[in-house]
Amino acid sequence: MKISKNYHTHTYRCKHASEDVKDYCHAAVEQGLQVLGISDHTALPDDRWPNIRMSYSELPEYSASIDAAKREFKDLVILKGAECEFAPEYHAYFKDTLLGELGFDYLIGAAHYFPLNGEWVGSYGGADSVAGLRAYADYFIESMESGLFSFMAHPDLFGNCYHTWDSNTINASRDIFAAAESLQVPLEINGYGLRKPKITTDAGVRCMYPWLPFWELASEYKIKAIANSDAHRPQDVSSNIAEATAIGESLGLEFADLSHLEK
Repeated sequence: MKISKNYHTHTYRCKHASEDVKDYCHAAVEQGLQVLGISDHTALPDDRWPNIRMSYSELPEYSASIDAAKREFKDLVILKGAECEFAPEYHAYFKDTLLGELGFDYLIGAAHYFPLNGEWVGSYGGADSVAGLRAYADYFIESMESGLFSFMAHPDLFGNCYHTWDSNTINASRDIFAAAESLQVPLEINGYGLRKPKITTDAGVRCMYPWLPFWELASEYKIKAIANSDAHRPQDVSSNIAEATAIGESLGLEFADLSHLEK
């Protein structure tokens, strides 16, 4: 399987990845990619959640570094993006500043944090209860409804802490799929989860995500999928996209065409 596109890539600015834009571009060329989306965790005007994202002061340099790479790498389509947690107070910033003033090509929606009982909690642990799982799903759907995002990253991220495939995960997942189908927002089968350490549950050892029962259930809906590397190192810029794609293909999922972003 020839892999030619990856829309999910991070730089050192997010504090849990390495190297910069040009390093990923060089690796993308070496690995035969034709399209590379740079999509670091976006800066936020209030510098919320600074442990996993660039500071607001770094945003101009981040944007400029992608613009410079676009000029330098003539044989590689480079897209300027960001991975974002949605909140109503950020809507205008995402739309007018990132997609508008700074010329971002696309935004990715994600739920590394979500509101629960009036507080923002992290998805690595926050979705370990029925209430947390329900809040995660509701927030994920609200993010899709914003209309800001070209696709939603790792929708099954809750599988890292809610370990049982049961009526609660089924109901939450069905709500996510119904919204994705209605809104026609693609859902990502995330290759990074295939590289992460596996977890041990009562049902056995598995990946945190992609969680196979989630994607098996997705096949009952007319959703669109997308497979990405979610690269945090240049050498991983195309890693596990083939395996992630194979999961979707084995289940008969339709894959999204994001070539309109390349115009």
